Amino acid sequence: MSQAAVPAAKRRYVVAAVGEIPPGGRKLVEVAGRKVVVFNLGGEFFALGDRCPHQGGSLAAGCLTGEVSSPGPGEYRYARRGEMIRCPWHYWEFDIRTGQSRFDPGRVRTRRYDTRVEPGAALQDGPYRAETFAVHVESDYVVVDA
Repeated sequence: MSQAAVPAAKRRYVVAAVGEIPPGGRKLVEVAGRKVVVFNLGGEFFALGDRCPHQGGSLAAGCLTGEVSSPGPGEYRYARRGEMIRCPWHYWEFDIRTGQSRFDPGRVRTRRYDTRVEPGAALQDGPYRAETFAVHVESDYVVVDA
């Protein structure tokens, strides 16, 4: 009788205060010994592995771009401005929201990490009590699960 594999619990990593990554910005961080680039797309945060799966270029050093499509000859449409990252080495493009490659979305992707914003003081009550002091939270933090 086989047992279903139990997924390992993900660890949470506080990587930045929300204000450190402005809309349209990015920040290179280290999570569990790996370089990860965190993007702010209009207030939504996404995290991708920094390494391009083609030949290892740094996506953090890449150019933000959009999606170009063509409904017919001589017609071009530009959409999703700032939602694609282009590797600086060979210009492979990846969707920041999914990590999928524009080159071959069914097979090529960069690692995507779950990302969320949490308040700065998320503590739970424990069995022990200690002397406390009044504090206040000045900002929220971006948290990456790995």
